[in-house]
Amino acid sequence: MTGHRSPEHYYATAYHEAAHSTGHPSRLNRAGLTSPDAVFGSHAYGKEELVAQMTASMLCAETGIDTDEIFENSAAYIGSWLRTIKSDPRMVVTAAAAAQKATNLITEPGRQALPESERAAWAAADREIEAA
Repeated sequence: MTGHRSPEHYYATAYHEAAHSTGHPSRLNRAGLTSPDAVFGSHAYGKEELVAQMTASMLCAETGIDTDEIFENSAAYIGSWLRTIKSDPRMVVTAAAAAQKATNLITEPGRQALPESERAAWAAADREIEAA
């Protein structure tokens, strides 16, 4: 048994936290991070945790560190949110779609277009730099 201090566990946790970062308003703008109603135990919070854990699982699989122990830990964590998950029969499917978007953003940032307002802000900043 590798224990929870293994490199695999470190990366599984880092992937989970990286997944949360993709929900920021300037990225994928997920309600579990942006809604004032997203408090611990709420539906939105539970969905965000499910998205983060599914993203971490996808990234573990993609990087080849999806050991049996990592899988069991992930399943147990998702199981801890079972009551929240059961409250919405569509949650698993919508969370899986959000997790795929998060995985894409982490692994292939060039595939994700910036929102128009952000593109305009970056273009204005580029023009200011060029003019200086």
